Amino acid sequence: MRNRITWRREKGRGAKRNWKQNMEDVWFATKGDDYTFNLVKWKKPVIAPYREDGKPKDWIEQNGERYRMTHPSNIWTDLCVPFWSMPENTPHPYQKPEKLVQRVIEASSRPGDLVVDPFLGSGTTAVVAKRLKRHYIGFELDADHVRLAQKRLAERP
Repeated sequence: MRNRITWRREKGRGAKRNWKQNMEDVWFATKGDDYTFNLVKWKKPVIAPYREDGKPKDWIEQNGERYRMTHPSNIWTDLCVPFWSMPENTPHPYQKPEKLVQRVIEASSRPGDLVVDPFLGSGTTAVVAKRLKRHYIGFELDADHVRLAQKRLAERP
């Protein structure tokens, strides 16, 4: 185990006798010390804009937006579960956002690498891996979900 990423689900699951669940974890684990990790920088809003000699220090302002490019933390709050009106939405009850899967695949593999998803569900991992030019293998027990994944893959170039 290398790290745990917690992402905030914009649509939490309701509960009558407990706190609403609006987060999930992604575990980052490797087989050994020889693994791929492509460090990327993300846009992060600047909360307290520090200036030096009247100029922004380590941040940018464009069109009224203040941000800095920074290495991401293991708390991801800028993603949301696919809503019914989004093209990637499926009837799968626990579908992950393509943007979430894309981050993980881009950070931990290169084009041509093999991506394995032992719980394929609606096929989000396979769809994203295909788009990013990775090979993929997925396993899914539910026949309806297998058909859904196959349909999504056939629809995507």
